[in-house]
Amino acid sequence: MTTTIHTPTFAYSHTVGFLAYRGRGFIHPIDLALGDGGVMYVLNRGGPESVGRLELKRVCVCTVDEGYIGEWGAGGTENGQFWWPSGIARDGDGRFYITDEALQRVNVFDPDGNYIRHWGNAGDAPGQLNRPAAITIAPDDTLLISDGLNHRVQRFTVAGEYLDGWGGYGAQAGQFNTPWGLGCDTDGNVFVADWRNDRVQAFTSAGRFVGQWGASGDGKGQLSRPASVAVDDAGYIYVADWGNERVQIFAPDGEVAAILRGDATTSTWAREYLAANPDEAAARQSANLAPAVAPWRDRHRETSAGVESLFWGPTSVSVDSEGRIYVVDSCRHRVQVYRKMA
Repeated sequence: MTTTIHTPTFAYSHTVGFLAYRGRGFIHPIDLALGDGGVMYVLNRGGPESVGRLELKRVCVCTVDEGYIGEWGAGGTENGQFWWPSGIARDGDGRFYITDEALQRVNVFDPDGNYIRHWGNAGDAPGQLNRPAAITIAPDDTLLISDGLNHRVQRFTVAGEYLDGWGGYGAQAGQFNTPWGLGCDTDGNVFVADWRNDRVQAFTSAGRFVGQWGASGDGKGQLSRPASVAVDDAGYIYVADWGNERVQIFAPDGEVAAILRGDATTSTWAREYLAANPDEAAARQSANLAPAVAPWRDRHRETSAGVESLFWGPTSVSVDSEGRIYVVDSCRHRVQVYRKMA
């Protein structure tokens, strides 16, 4: 008797967002956290220096079906402010945790975005931080942080108490070179996007190395500066392959199940903006949004910069229980949404 293994497909759904310095839109989003009922909390890293980078850092609250709810947070160095926000996570009680690479700390907010406290300080001792990047909530309700320039993963309680950690600089199994993204599966295993080693490593919940995949390159299954990793309930692993301007999806056995390059269409917010600004709408209509690109150096980056529908700087990938995949498309100030099809 032959057993047929079903392989799912992955289909583009729609795009949320467009460039907006304040209000309904994003400015260089870096990460997002998912809430109940399709609510998205999109962390915006900031904008061009000429209009003030700090003033534009915020969390935009919206829904996957393009409803706008509001925003909270602000750039700065005072309590509750961000300087270089990198990751956002939401716990089971609705509190938010935001890592700050410049201030070497974690800000904590209540479900409405009101500042509660912060913790963390610079250094390389256990519990100290040096460029904290991704943050995620493990199934046991502890916090995992990729401690970038300390080349390790650290675990804390939600109150900021240090529990344990693992890693160290290098390219051997269990070592890291500037780790960025983090994800957990339903069993608590930890997946780390090992950025400068161009690989993803997997560990038990206790930090014991169990496997890795990826190697430097742009071929199928190869990676270039992976920025984020997420795992769905069926064990499929989603990697934001930042340097290759794509998302790769790996089956539980490690084989590549799909490669997404970006399929963006105009969001509802963008359409409404263009309807209210006919001159810009006319200029856009006359533009070539999918030109033939002849890159001279970085073919992936230059192609993505020229073709509007493609990912350009995918920094984060998340999945929800309904089979939706959220890709933060940072350089185009949007989130592309896909669906895992049965």
